[in-house]
Amino acid sequence: MMFTLKIFNLFVYFCRIINVRMEYNTELKRLILPEYGRNIQNMVDYCLTIEDKEERMRCANSIINIMGNMFPHLRDVNDFKHILWDHLAIMADFKLDIDYPYEIVKKEDLHSRPPRIPYNTGRIRYRHYGKTLERMILKANEFDEGQEKTYLIKLLANQMKKSFLNWNKEAVDDRKIFKDLDELSEGKIVLDEEQHKLTESRDILSRKNTNKNYTRKGR
Repeated sequence: MMFTLKIFNLFVYFCRIINVRMEYNTELKRLILPEYGRNIQNMVDYCLTIEDKEERMRCANSIINIMGNMFPHLRDVNDFKHILWDHLAIMADFKLDIDYPYEIVKKEDLHSRPPRIPYNTGRIRYRHYGKTLERMILKANEFDEGQEKTYLIKLLANQMKKSFLNWNKEAVDDRKIFKDLDELSEGKIVLDEEQHKLTESRDILSRKNTNKNYTRKGR
C-alpha cells in the first residue's frame, strides 16, 4: 500500500517533537507494546495532548496507518484493523477520547495481554536507528527531487544523529551519519559533508543534559 505524503509529513513532525523530548534510555518509561517501538508510543502520547477532538481523531487515524504500514505482511489477517485500534487504546492507557471505528477492548476486561503483532523477522541493520526510521528513509527515496525532499532528508539525517547519540553518548562525525544514510537508502540518498551540515554533537548532548536535569528537578 502506498505510503501517503500526508502520513510521511506527520511522521516528520512527530520526529521533531521526539527530538526535543529525547532522554537517556535508562530514564525512558517502559513500553506498553514494545513491538511498535518508542516513536509510535511518543506519537500516541502526543495525540493525547491535542485538545480539538476532530484533530485528535485525524491524528489517531494517521497513527493507525503508520502502525499498519509497519506490518504489511499481516494486512490479510482477520480483524487486523480492529487489533490495531485496540492496541492504540491500550498504548493510550484508555485515555484517548475519540470515536473509535470498532468496539475496543475494555480496560477492566484486559486480564491478559492483547493479541500481539509478531515482530518482523527482517534484520534491523542499525538497531540504534530503529525499524521505523529505516522505513522512513526508504520511503523518502520515492519522493520527487526538489526542496521538499531535500528538507525531509535533512530532518531524517538529524534524527539519525540524535538517535546515534542517544545510543552512544560520544560525538559522532557527520560522515558516519551520511555513510549510514547512504546504505540505509540503498545508495539513493548521498549527502556531501561540505554541502550539508547537521546539528553539532555538542549541541545535541547539551540539550539532552538540560532535559535530563529538568526532568530530575520536576520529580
